[in-house]
Amino acid sequence: MLNPELFLSYLKNEKRYSPHTITAYENDLDQFISFGKELIGDFCVETVDYHLIRQWIVSLMDHRISAKSINRKISTLKTFFKFLMREGLIEMNPTDKVVVPKMGKKVPVFVQEKEMNTLLDGRFFTEDFEGRRDKAVVSLFYGTGMRLSELVGIRFSDLNLHERMVKVIGKGSKERLVPFPLEISGVLTEYIQLRNELFPDSGNFLFLTGSGEPAYNKLIYRIVKKELSLVTTIEKKSPHILRHSYATHLLNHGADLNAIKELLGHANLAATQIYTHTTFEQLKKVYKQAHPRA
Repeated sequence: MLNPELFLSYLKNEKRYSPHTITAYENDLDQFISFGKELIGDFCVETVDYHLIRQWIVSLMDHRISAKSINRKISTLKTFFKFLMREGLIEMNPTDKVVVPKMGKKVPVFVQEKEMNTLLDGRFFTEDFEGRRDKAVVSLFYGTGMRLSELVGIRFSDLNLHERMVKVIGKGSKERLVPFPLEISGVLTEYIQLRNELFPDSGNFLFLTGSGEPAYNKLIYRIVKKELSLVTTIEKKSPHILRHSYATHLLNHGADLNAIKELLGHANLAATQIYTHTTFEQLKKVYKQAHPRA
């Protein structure tokens, strides 16, 4: 394993840090290394990935370490691994994807992945117009993270089933292209075929009411609330909850935070960072359930 003394010497001789600061860096680094050894045994800093760092953050949060202290410890790791990159001792910096959540903010509510899979893979939707429409609505919300107003405004010219992309008009009339999963193409195709059979002269809006008029916000909200009630007990069941679920599940599966920002149409990264808190809270829950001494 790499000798941390090389790093501490760099802090002293090149960065000209004070003895007090160097001691703080050394303590933070020792704490992280001890955590790694306790967790995986044969620990080597050269093979650390961001998952281990996130687990360490969860452990710190679980021990009620302050947000300020956690930020300082992560800053130590960022400086350390940047040093290793500069020295050619590692090829990738595991701290690049690590974002420390701001503590104290309200955590977004979201539907669990298992519950969404149950809803979309089960036999909850009927084969008539309303059933196919409702499945398309829920699938598109969860598959793209778009806002309610964005979905209601979708026209046929905005949809590309072959490329699996949809153009949406977000806040400030800003346009963005959002990809969606392959299975949603099938769901949309089935809905569109029946829609065009029943309402061939209904105009360009993708989603319609049962009488062939353009869908409106309250209708779409009621659809989502009804369908989510079948699989989850969370209090609020709305299109925005599906947006939260989309972002949270992407982050849980390793998506880059900047990429999620673009997909959601956020103006700045600060709006997206709230989802890091959600995933940390979820990791804490899993840790408490699984660890024998939690």
